[in-house]
Amino acid sequence: MPRNVRGALLQATWTGDKESMIQKHEKAAHDASKQGAQVMLFQELFYGPYFCQVQDAQYYSYTELIPDGPTTKRMQDLAKQTGMVLVVPMYEEDEKASGIYYNTAAVIDADGSYLGKYRKNHIPHCAPGFWEKFYFRPGNLGYPVFKTRYADVGVYICYDRHFPEGARELGLNGAEIVFNPSATVAGLSEYLWKLEQPAHAVANAFFVGAINRVGYEDPWRIGEFYGQSYFCNPRGQVVAEAARDRDELITAQLDLDQIREVRNVWQFYRDRRPETYVGLSKL
Repeated sequence: MPRNVRGALLQATWTGDKESMIQKHEKAAHDASKQGAQVMLFQELFYGPYFCQVQDAQYYSYTELIPDGPTTKRMQDLAKQTGMVLVVPMYEEDEKASGIYYNTAAVIDADGSYLGKYRKNHIPHCAPGFWEKFYFRPGNLGYPVFKTRYADVGVYICYDRHFPEGARELGLNGAEIVFNPSATVAGLSEYLWKLEQPAHAVANAFFVGAINRVGYEDPWRIGEFYGQSYFCNPRGQVVAEAARDRDELITAQLDLDQIREVRNVWQFYRDRRPETYVGLSKL
């Protein structure tokens, strides 16, 4: 039987407070479900501003436990209501060590069950305002792939996308769709936005769903978050794309049978030579 999955992405401007931001995403999830979506990604640190534009300890207050925090529980209920798999990026406090924080995405199955989480592995610290090492410890959970009701899903968060090694790990671990929630601005990375992730899709023959925020966030205004969220297929072709400058929900039909079709032509996994790559793991 053909395996078709409808995916959804929401790019969203910051509303000014956490509760209304969560409500915006809840409404979009219900709208996506009405459009037939089965798997949905929210944007990086979805319920807050991109506070890494400054280094200020007041923003530690956005942290929550995952899965025992209130937003994860709320998203589990939302997944159950909509019958969708949800990939939900949040600011996590380590459940075992107070004061240690991660940039994390929770993965929730269509019945509301919590499947696990991915912690962002690559943490930037650079101008004009991506001071993430002040806020996040590098991830320590590897590159898990989650077997959801509809597809095997991996997550790669924002700055991770500049590193092909983790994308290959996700492919080797069985990912059919890799979701990348991002917050990145024009003048820094826009020329890379539709270059790197389609390249990951081609190199690994999986689908990619990528979100970028939209607009300017006051009072920092380090640059314009340029939207253009998209899905691309295992051939690197963009199959759905959002606008550059406004909130938008997009959905796309993803034919998972394309993965096998492409891999039967481009035998990258057969022909890879990991025994020759030992230098990659040297510090």
